[in-house]
Amino acid sequence: MEFQFTKAQEDFRGEVQQFIARNWSPPPPTARAGDEETNAAGRAFEQRLAEKGWLTMAWPREYGGLGANHMDQMIFREETAYAGAPGSGGQGISMVGPCLMVHGNEEQKKEHLPKIASGEVHWAQGFSEPGSGSDLASLQTRAIRDGDDFVINGQKIWTSGAHDADWIHVLTRTDPDAPKHRGISYFLLDMRTPGVTVRPLINMLGDHEFNEVFFEDVRVPAQNMMGEENRGWYVGATLLDFERSGVNWSAQGRKTVERLTGYARETSGPKGRLIDDAGIRQGLAELRIGVEASRLLSYRVAWMQSANLIPNYEASMSKVFGSELGQRIANFGLKLLGLPGQNVDPADPNAPLKADIGRSYMRTVPGTIAAGTSEIQRNIIATRGLGLPRG
Repeated sequence: MEFQFTKAQEDFRGEVQQFIARNWSPPPPTARAGDEETNAAGRAFEQRLAEKGWLTMAWPREYGGLGANHMDQMIFREETAYAGAPGSGGQGISMVGPCLMVHGNEEQKKEHLPKIASGEVHWAQGFSEPGSGSDLASLQTRAIRDGDDFVINGQKIWTSGAHDADWIHVLTRTDPDAPKHRGISYFLLDMRTPGVTVRPLINMLGDHEFNEVFFEDVRVPAQNMMGEENRGWYVGATLLDFERSGVNWSAQGRKTVERLTGYARETSGPKGRLIDDAGIRQGLAELRIGVEASRLLSYRVAWMQSANLIPNYEASMSKVFGSELGQRIANFGLKLLGLPGQNVDPADPNAPLKADIGRSYMRTVPGTIAAGTSEIQRNIIATRGLGLPRG
């Protein structure tokens, strides 16, 4: 793996930075994650990206992409994450689309990939259930064959963006008598289908990102199944590898460490500038080293994708390290800012760093749970990476 970028790649990074500066209009500070203002700002920016072809630059041209190298796409996503701009395109771009290219049939690819690439259709993920989180294979949402359709009944939870999604990709149990990993099938479902109900879940910060989704006698055409019947678990496993491959952890962490460093340089304590304290300098330096380690782990995943390899435990390494690093950064930042840092109201003019550290302290906790807990990631690393026996 080459850790240096070419001149063309560095020039492309500069082009991305200029594009973001000209086209990204963030929502007001008082906007909440998942609300109408935030979603509208994100969709407007993603539409500009789609027009330029950057949402799906690494996709094949026949599916609306540019056929670009995965490393270029990684550079793009790193820069958008650093700027706080949406760049992944959500579930459709980062997960459903790549998974369709691996497991979808030609009809499914032709129907869904162009609409995802154009930004026309947004997706949600129907995986977790109230009793099936880390042990996802224990899910109980049922799909029963009825003629040319399957009828789905059940419930999903922690469904990101379901209130703003057009379609949802859903794991269901189609054979209750089979071993739990072998009785699951994977469906693509229009959210406007009768019987689908979305109920919001508001977190302690007042953000609406998650939802509960209920399925009551929902009919989905059998042709909407991706992959083989009762083999959907393996389709989902491929998709989760794509979900865990992001460079956003290190990019966002780098931005936060830079802001904390600036705060320490500009703010005085009882003994002078905070940055002059040896303990604070060492703490910031250790976090910056962690950011670089996280960055290189994510670069490795992108390199594997550029070499037509599907990352597995390598993606888990990037995810577990990056998400836990986010917690360490937020914890250090809260201690550095002191009591005012606990403010989570961005509209309060007295909140240091626009209350981002207090909010980050709360938001980074679920970061080690979503997309597979740290415990699950370590199990994957141990068994698939190190070849250790299962307990």
